Amino acid sequence: MQQIDGINGRVADAPSNNWVYRVLPPWLWPYAQLARWDRPIGWQLLLWPCFWSAAMAANAAAQVGLFSGGQLIYHLVLYFVGSVAMRGAGCTYNDLVDHKIDMEVARTRSRPLPSGRVTRTQAKIFIILQALVGLLVVLQLNWFSVILGVASLGIVALYPFAKRFTDWPQFFLGLAFSWGALMGWAAIFGSLSLAPILLYIGAVVWTIGYDTIYAHQDKEDDELIGVRSTARLFGDNTKPWLVGLYGLMLVLTFLAFLLSGVGIIAYLGLAVAAGMFAWQIITLDINDADQCLVLFKSNNRVGMIIFAGLFLSLLFVLP
Repeated sequence: MQQIDGINGRVADAPSNNWVYRVLPPWLWPYAQLARWDRPIGWQLLLWPCFWSAAMAANAAAQVGLFSGGQLIYHLVLYFVGSVAMRGAGCTYNDLVDHKIDMEVARTRSRPLPSGRVTRTQAKIFIILQALVGLLVVLQLNWFSVILGVASLGIVALYPFAKRFTDWPQFFLGLAFSWGALMGWAAIFGSLSLAPILLYIGAVVWTIGYDTIYAHQDKEDDELIGVRSTARLFGDNTKPWLVGLYGLMLVLTFLAFLLSGVGIIAYLGLAVAAGMFAWQIITLDINDADQCLVLFKSNNRVGMIIFAGLFLSLLFVLP
């Protein structure tokens, strides 16, 4: 773990050999750290529900002759840019809200705001710039999607405060992080149906599961400063909870696939994801912070496998 030393400008909970420190000038490092560009797992986990929904919608559209490969690829590019921008804006906002808390937690006190390398005013300006990129992305979609995207901002604004009033802040994170499961479908059809709603709920449940694993890294510090989490709530019963959460996610996603008429390869991808969930649960040691981080990050591969199944399944539904 690389601690901030005033010379190299790194932070404790990010790799010190990241591209950020090789490509960007040092004066930009604190902003890259605020946006978590040196920790891509966040935007990756935000991205996958968008990709799942877009690919699932493409499967459904292909069955009625509305599929456009160019449109799908264009939307995937937009979701990539939007995920990086909005995750960065969300993290910067979260750091503003948690400024004092981060000063009390060993893993976070070296971040740009608590370490004093960025002022609160500078962080607010940076939020606006990233949000404008996100707005530009969403304006490329239909008006239903624009309204739907704007509607998510209330949940995003509430999330950083959730740990202060509920043991389920991971639920609120899931509501925000899974919004793309609605957006991908809406951008193609201009409306919602039961399939994307089930996919959204499944993604929310998935988020609660993987972020519970992540939160076990900070449970001692969280207890000392009064921050609440599902990691503290579940405690030694985390594994049974994960069985239920991941199991529910698989069922809901299976039903979403069934309703949208995806091809067989999508179900194979979901089966592989189920095996990866089982591996996480069997392997998990809630008292090993390093292992919790590794298992948390493995959910990026889960998201990738599910998307790959949906994307390849288009071969079986195209006329």
